[in-house]
Amino acid sequence: VQLVESGGGLVQPGGSLRLSCATSGFTFSTYYMRWYRQAPGKERELVAGINRAGGGTNYADSVKGRFTISRDNAKNTVYLQMNSLKPEDTAVYYCNAHHWGVDYWGQGTQVTVST
Repeated sequence: VQLVESGGGLVQPGGSLRLSCATSGFTFSTYYMRWYRQAPGKERELVAGINRAGGGTNYADSVKGRFTISRDNAKNTVYLQMNSLKPEDTAVYYCNAHHWGVDYWGQGTQVTVST
């Protein structure tokens, strides 16, 4: 099983980034997919989730209206489009696959929002 995040980096406040999580080794279309993040000294928090078909999504209040989660089941990939980024969005972002108590995690990608 592999989950490989990419797309992180340094961006100025107000900027945008698109994270990708390419997966392999499991049946992607049967897993609920989530993005989490963890800032230094803080607990890991759920950012966004998307159901198996991609028709249902949920977001943390702090990112609603700014972030969009999506998935491509043909490519076994989940995305997180992040707009209007703020310094408080700075964190390591992790991709998670969840199905019936089974969880797989990626290694994380750093997002830094700073001038």
